[in-house]
Amino acid sequence: MLTLRHLAIDTVRETVAFLNRRCTRYHVEDFLGLGRVEVRNDGRSLLAVLNIVDDPAILGVDEIGLSGPAFRHLGLPEGTAVHLVPPTPPESFELVRAKVGGAALGEADLAAIIRDITDQRYSKIEIAAFLIACASFMTTAEVLGLTRAMVAVGTRLRWDGLGGSPGGALGTIADKHCIGGIPGNRTSMIVVPIVAAHGLPIPKTSSRAITSPAGTADTMEVLANVDVPVERMQALVREAKGCLVWGGHVRLSPADDILISVERPLAIDTREQLVASILSKKVAAGSTHLLIDIPVGPSAKIRTAGEAVRLRKLFEHVGDQLGLALEVAITDGSQPVGRGIGPVLEARDVMAVLRNDPAAPADLKERALFLAGRILEFDPLVRGGAGHRRARELLDSGAALAAMERIIAMQGPPPAVATLGTLVAEVPAPADGTVAALDCYRLARIARLAGAPNDKGAGIDLLRKVGDPVRRGEPLYRIHAGTNADFTFAQAHATEDNGVVVR
Repeated sequence: MLTLRHLAIDTVRETVAFLNRRCTRYHVEDFLGLGRVEVRNDGRSLLAVLNIVDDPAILGVDEIGLSGPAFRHLGLPEGTAVHLVPPTPPESFELVRAKVGGAALGEADLAAIIRDITDQRYSKIEIAAFLIACASFMTTAEVLGLTRAMVAVGTRLRWDGLGGSPGGALGTIADKHCIGGIPGNRTSMIVVPIVAAHGLPIPKTSSRAITSPAGTADTMEVLANVDVPVERMQALVREAKGCLVWGGHVRLSPADDILISVERPLAIDTREQLVASILSKKVAAGSTHLLIDIPVGPSAKIRTAGEAVRLRKLFEHVGDQLGLALEVAITDGSQPVGRGIGPVLEARDVMAVLRNDPAAPADLKERALFLAGRILEFDPLVRGGAGHRRARELLDSGAALAAMERIIAMQGPPPAVATLGTLVAEVPAPADGTVAALDCYRLARIARLAGAPNDKGAGIDLLRKVGDPVRRGEPLYRIHAGTNADFTFAQAHATEDNGVVVR
């Protein structure tokens, strides 16, 4: 037996075990060829990538060290005696081999694969094989089966006794989700307080950024705590009718987080996996009525109207089978929304809209009102077409701002005060003319190189939008950064291609 040690090493979502090369209880060579080891005790087991330690000051010869994620997953206290066995490949991997060979998998097959992935029984290479096989082709039935499998392995929130609205929509739990790809599109932080002010419950669990300059959770964390436990979240929604919290803490569809960690480096982003990812989390969150926002534009995730229609139909089919009342809004994704790209700048824009500031970005305001109006029409006593008018009334009257202030107060203060980056560079127009296009992908990349979202004050402040006139040398946007290294990287990227077309 070896003594369990918790090593303060963050390996993100990968489970890693550490063994001293001079281990006295096992022959390290027995495991090196496999690259992995299975740790067992008291009916618990953990499959982990094996790393070797040479320094006894880090790990003793009779100890097994686990990284932070591995230690939490095993769930045994430090000092527990454990033993090691050679890892047994998960039986479900034979199903992955069948998928690679062109087979269509049934619901039970997909459930077995997702259970093993969630239990950390797959290596990243094995997960990649599954994802690539699914990217080659997936039937509509497989998308539905994958979604159901992902819902089944995580937390599923219940809202018993909650629901209803002034219009009598008893049992209605509203939600919205944008498929992403458009910088500054922080409509959720305006939609949620509008809908909550109407009285329709909207428990919004949001993501942090993976490859973008900010997720909704990153931007909300400028204003309030988003790391809210499930019980507190439920109390929040009962009292304030809404919340904006980080979904990772709630453990909704945890398999999705694992799959995403492998998808991103491989640049795999199929429509089928996108639908399963989004809908699994919304069903797990207890949503009954969902609005999906699909922005379409030349540098967005969805480039053409035809692609958007196909994706809409897939969302509708899977949503119907899962019992969701689902609607899809196809919106303009031709340029960033609002002016700020990065958490502090986006939070500034959101609060300007909620405060009815005359200088607030009009495009962010109008898009949020459009989406909020569509959600308010889930209330059966809000007549068709009246949702937008009701949304504007709640915003103009200050009711939405009051709802947001209530949500912020109840979620508590943010973990740290975030301020705008003090290193500033203006990117000038190369010629006289009119802004003809803004490249969403390029601008998001520059904002991320500036330090966003890890540095919440970093990002881009857009000074011109499509259609605006500009003279040579006038600033198109400002880069904000907090460190010299990030500032230099972002400036160099903007010099190479600033992401703005002037004609």
